[in-house]
Parts: sequence; structure tokens; C-alpha cells
Amino acid sequence: MQRLNGNILTPQGWVKGSIDFKARITELKGDLLPEESTDGDLILPGFVDLHIHGGGGMDIMQGGEAGTVVSRMHASHGTTSFLATTMTAPTEDIARALLDLRCIHPTRANGGARMLGIHLEGPYINSGKLGAQPNYARSGAMTEVQAYHDIVPIRLVTVAPELVGHQELIARLVQRGIRVQLGHTLGSYEDGVEAMEHGASSFTHLFNAMTGLHHREPGMVGAALAHAEFSEIIPDLLHVHPGAIRTALRCIPHLYCVTDSTAAAGMPDGNYKLGRHTVTKCLGGVRLPDGTLAGSTLTMDQALRNLVSLGLTIADASNRLSANPTRYLGIADRGTLATDHWADIVVLDRQLQLKAVFVEGESIDLADA
Repeated sequence: MQRLNGNILTPQGWVKGSIDFKARITELKGDLLPEESTDGDLILPGFVDLHIHGGGGMDIMQGGEAGTVVSRMHASHGTTSFLATTMTAPTEDIARALLDLRCIHPTRANGGARMLGIHLEGPYINSGKLGAQPNYARSGAMTEVQAYHDIVPIRLVTVAPELVGHQELIARLVQRGIRVQLGHTLGSYEDGVEAMEHGASSFTHLFNAMTGLHHREPGMVGAALAHAEFSEIIPDLLHVHPGAIRTALRCIPHLYCVTDSTAAAGMPDGNYKLGRHTVTKCLGGVRLPDGTLAGSTLTMDQALRNLVSLGLTIADASNRLSANPTRYLGIADRGTLATDHWADIVVLDRQLQLKAVFVEGESIDLADA
């Protein structure tokens, strides 16, 4: 049995007290406060990242030990569960990567975050809005998704809804229990609304790689801001201007944050793989040779600090990194601190620097953080 004392963020608010846990939380007790007290550590739910391409020098599409390396690197920055995210690629490349990811699903790598499943970011996207995706975009087929799902559970698929047959594909994916996000799309506002009527429920890296908002052509961004309950956004303050982040916060009730991190996360400047692309990390960003942003180097602990720097409370920022993404996936026993929930916990000092991370009760080495 382990015990932590401090300011504990619970679904009911801040509690000044203690939390006991093994693999799951056994007891949480203390005094409910209107806000965190000014002394003691901050104890928050572990971060949940639904969009990770890589980290620690490895890319998910490389296969081999990439999944283990990525899970450990992100765990050292407070991410306790995640979706491994693929790139747009030939079918055989995706299948090969998924086969190698089976080693950490359902068995978690020691010292690593829990892989909840797969986010297919493509290949069912628009070739005119690739962003940093390689040009292997194609129309989707449920049989192909099912073949991937038979290897490792597919939890989330990014889809461009304007492509022929994709509205029907969205409905079939949702019927299968797979979440659908709209992204890498040239679709109109109307395309987005229709996709939501078919069951699409979120947007991939809001504002990036989608049609923007214009007062006579609201675009996919307009559909998200007008209708979405959920959407992901990258809060590295490079992909999206702080003013646009604030706009999304006012419009989308359960906006949640992702890193869209690449192999370059946690690594020095240099060249790294992103699917079949080679990308360069420099000046805090990751780019293709033509200057296009290609994922990020963001980690979730830095995302928390960035959100607080924009004026969010620690509690609100935490919810967008933990409670909201698990609510989106329909997971009840992660993303919040409560009795019988998994002991996925981060401990921070008053400067929001990590002091400790626990994944399902296991203490994580922060040496690389």
C-alpha cells in the first residue's frame, strides 16, 4: 500500500488530505476545499493522450520496440495512458506496425504508460489536406478497419467526411463502437454537420489541416465551434494561436488536449522519422523540409503549464488532459481520482514541475523527464 498527501483533485473538487493505493485507489480522504491550498504538493489524475505518434527517438510506425520506448518516454512526463497513433501509409505498413504493438496490449510495458488502443489518423483522409501525412490517402473500407482491429483494438479513426462513401463509413464505425473524428479534410460546414449526424463526435487537432472559419463559409472549423461537444487540440502554442485556443474553450464544452508528439519529443534537435517522412526538430518545433509543421515535441506536463499560462485554473487544465479524453472514449475508471479507479497519478510542485508519476500504482522513473 502506498500513500500520498497533499492537494488532491477529485471530481468533486480539491481535497486536502491523503490518497492510498495499490494498482487501484483504495481510499481517498480529507477536507473538501473551494480551491487548492497554498501549501503542499498538487496531486492530479495521470494525463491521457489520445494522439501520440512517437517519442524518445522512436516512431510508432517503425514497429519493433517503438511502442515500449514511446510509452516509457511519455510516462516520464506524466502520461499514464494513451492511444498509439498511426500515419497514413500503405496497408502493409500499418498492419506491420500494429503487429509489433501487440506486445504492449493488453500487457503494459514495465515503466510505461498504458496503451488503450490505436488511433488511425488516416489513411481515410483528403489528399488535399495531408498536413505532414505521407500521400497514401485513400477511401476507407470497414473490412480494412476490421482487419486492423483484429490485431490491436482500434479505438479512434480520423476521417475526411467529404470523400465518397465516408458518411456511411462513419455510421458503420460508430455502430462498431469505434469513435470517429473529423480531420485532414477539405470538407464544408455542411459536410461536418452531416458527419456528426452519422455519429462523428470529435475533431482531429482542431484548426489544423481542415477548412477554416469564414463568415459566409464556416468550414469544418465552424462546424466544430457551432456543434461539437468534444474536440482535440494541440496546446503547444505553435500549432494554434492562444486566441484560437480561447475561442475553442468557450465553444466546445469538453475540449481536450493532445500532444500529436513525434519521435523528436524528449530528444535533441536533429532529424527523425515520422512514418515514411524524415522530419527536423529545431527551434522547439518539428517540420518537413518545406517548413510544414509535422507533429510536435510537446509533452503533457508542458501542456498543463501552457494552459495555466493562458489563464486556466489548474483544475480546468487538468480536466482537459485527463477527465475529458477518458469521458470521450467512454472509460469510467481512468482520468479522475476516486476510490476503485486505477492509480494513475501525477504529483507536481507549486511550479507545476513533476515530482512523481504512478501508472496503475507503479512508480515511474522521471530521470528522462
